[in-house]
Amino acid sequence: MFNIPNFITVLNAIGGCLALLSIFSGQILWLPWILAGCLLADFADGLVARLLKSSSEIGKQLDSLADVISFGAVPGAIFYYLINKSLGITAFVWEQPETYWGALGFILTAFSALRLAKFNIDTRQTENFVGLNTPATTMFVLGLLLTVELDSWGLGSVLLQLPLLFGLIGLFSYLLVSEIPIFSFKLKKLSWKGNETRFILLILAVISLIALPFGIALMAIITIYVLISLYLRFIGKSKI
Repeated sequence: MFNIPNFITVLNAIGGCLALLSIFSGQILWLPWILAGCLLADFADGLVARLLKSSSEIGKQLDSLADVISFGAVPGAIFYYLINKSLGITAFVWEQPETYWGALGFILTAFSALRLAKFNIDTRQTENFVGLNTPATTMFVLGLLLTVELDSWGLGSVLLQLPLLFGLIGLFSYLLVSEIPIFSFKLKKLSWKGNETRFILLILAVISLIALPFGIALMAIITIYVLISLYLRFIGKSKI
């Protein structure tokens, strides 16, 4: 019984590895399904641990280690893929320095690992987050990738501009380790009062998924998520 939540966490890690294989083999359209499974496992392991009363320190650490793969290495690999696509590079070659540019995408992986390490020892993040969480970052980057691959609304070439890609790597690296309070989706009760921001985001997310192409919708949802958190922060409600 103790190992059931840990088994679910390991499925998250394996899913992250499969996502990396999908990226490096160019089979991009498998990614949404694989990452959906990773998200489900990431949610389910904690839920099952609470139901079975089998929460443990090793489970906490294992959860972050799995997240480093699925929500740290994967978005870094996506940026690696996009930068190479922008430059017309098909493979990384040590003897060809011009192929190194794509590796800058893994800066995001480094900051994701730092963010997860901070999360494990930060007692302020029991109810909400300080800094953007790694799954949200990964969802935005996935949306960016799908928009490029499907050329949604003709934005493919626009979003492949190197200054934009490098700017997004820098922005999300900062958001991951920032001190900005970001609300979580933990619901202690189903009433509107006290959960206004969560329900508003949920409503806007549903509207986005219906009205927009899937990749653009993912980017829009995460952007709204961050903007609502910033709004709450700057009107003095840092305890979301």
